[in-house]
Amino acid sequence: MIPAILPPRLHDVRLVLASASPRRRELLQMLVPDVTIAPVRDVDETYPPGLDAMTVPEYLSRLKASAYAGDIPAGSVLVTADTVVVLDGRILGKPATAAAACDMLRALSGRTHTVVTGVTLTGADGRCESFSERTEVEFAALTDAEIEAYVDTYRPLDKAGAYGIQEWIGGMGICGIRGCFYNVMGLPLHALYARLKKF
Repeated sequence: MIPAILPPRLHDVRLVLASASPRRRELLQMLVPDVTIAPVRDVDETYPPGLDAMTVPEYLSRLKASAYAGDIPAGSVLVTADTVVVLDGRILGKPATAAAACDMLRALSGRTHTVVTGVTLTGADGRCESFSERTEVEFAALTDAEIEAYVDTYRPLDKAGAYGIQEWIGGMGICGIRGCFYNVMGLPLHALYARLKKF
């Protein structure tokens, strides 16, 4: 991670990440080392009924950004994001219980689903740009024993769709991926880097 390799216009960029996710912080620091974590603010993450599942993450990323309006330090860019897992047009959010996590993984077993991350960049001057990225993920057939062992060991209750691609289940269970790997972890790094260069 050498700042000198960054394009000149990113040398002095200070990114402010509005997320409590340690994974998102690590991912963002792969692009720009100077990352500040904004204090998390309560946001009612309710989206309009009937909103297409694929557009929900971008909508929520803008909603999160609005909570920081007028409070972005000069010379900084605020990054807000939201990731969902979509199966058969339905959003699989973060499971409330271990049983719910097992049910989600059984639904994903042997199927291909879509991971969508919406990102909003907001400048101190009020400029705002949103985009989303999709990745197709294919799971092999999972046994109940494998699912239960994963949930018991990793407790993926903080993860959309009840799994982390970087964990054991990703290594043994995911047999195909089309699109950005990092998007499944929570930030589409290639697309985000391209947007930051232009923002």
